[in-house]
Amino acid sequence: MTHSRIGGIPGSLAMALTGERRRHHPDFDKMQARGWKAAMAEADIPTTRWEAERAAALRNGLDAADSIEDRSISTFARGELPHFAGINTFLKAPHTENVRDVGKFDAAVVGVPFDGGTTYRPGTRFGPQGMRKISALYTPYNYELGVDLREQMTLCDAGDVFTIPANIEKTFDQISRAVSHVFSSGAMPVILGGDHSIGFATVRGIAQCTSKRIGIIHFDRHADIQEKDLDERMHTTPWFHATNMPNVPATNLVQIGIGGWQVPREAVAEIRGRNTNVLTMRDVEELGIDRTAEIALDLAWKDADAVYLSFDIDCVDCGFVPGTGWPEPGGFLPREALGLVGRVAAEGLCGIEVVEVSPPYDTSDITSLFGVRVIVDALGTLVAHGKMGSHKGIIDKPVSL
Repeated sequence: MTHSRIGGIPGSLAMALTGERRRHHPDFDKMQARGWKAAMAEADIPTTRWEAERAAALRNGLDAADSIEDRSISTFARGELPHFAGINTFLKAPHTENVRDVGKFDAAVVGVPFDGGTTYRPGTRFGPQGMRKISALYTPYNYELGVDLREQMTLCDAGDVFTIPANIEKTFDQISRAVSHVFSSGAMPVILGGDHSIGFATVRGIAQCTSKRIGIIHFDRHADIQEKDLDERMHTTPWFHATNMPNVPATNLVQIGIGGWQVPREAVAEIRGRNTNVLTMRDVEELGIDRTAEIALDLAWKDADAVYLSFDIDCVDCGFVPGTGWPEPGGFLPREALGLVGRVAAEGLCGIEVVEVSPPYDTSDITSLFGVRVIVDALGTLVAHGKMGSHKGIIDKPVSL
């Protein structure tokens, strides 16, 4: 290590001789650091639901053996702890066996285990299972956001849509029916994919419940806007069909991260013809994260009443998310992607999906974990900015199933 010299004496020796310590940041006030502010803010978050959960664990799981000193521990694992045990719903949220109960919650997780729209490597039918399993690693509290999802919102896991592996169109109908039910109930749909073909069906499910205009912010390395692929509506086609709906105009579709060697020219022709909005990775680099988010929000929200977030895991550089069907180098760094997701969610969302997580190709669950992180960051941001539930205002045509 190189030290500065004071009067010809190395800095470290000068400090030893004078008894003085060099202070590189004498004006630093730890009380103004985000880290300390977050520590102080935690004291204001209640623990009511955590205490209720532990009490329920004791009622339902029996008191622990006499040798256990911590008497909040039960004999049978119930609730959040331990993280390696229990039945894995998303984030250990309650499972709504009766889906008619989803309206009692602010948001409802819905798995869509489908990979019939993949055009290369399948495996995304296991995405919901993979994300649920690794979500047990997380607590509901985020230090930096100062949010505890358990205490400050209600979340349930409605389970999976019954998809039809050999029939894309019937699966789309199942997905739209499920999403429209959840959205009509007032709960915000949180979709665990599944390949990206489901994006059309999920947006259709929401659009059916409202006369209002919906924008889409789409993170991806691929454009996904051609009409057909291999003669079907595959995972390369969702936004062609979604933006055909009258209240989901293409001019409110914002696609971020597009590029590389996997964008079909048929899709590019649709981009021009429909006047959509595309920001490449180079655009993001030159604009910066803050300005990219501002531009995306301006375009998606222009004359729109709500925005849907579609996050394809392959928008992140494949060195960080190997578990996907169409990996592409040169995408986002994890921190960049999460930064954009947070900024986008801060204005409110009517739904969110994470797609193209393919556990058979994953390593140590890191792709599934990143998918989970996108969702919990979006939920936490909605809570932090008072936007959880803001989607309810556009539900003017609820479906009745």
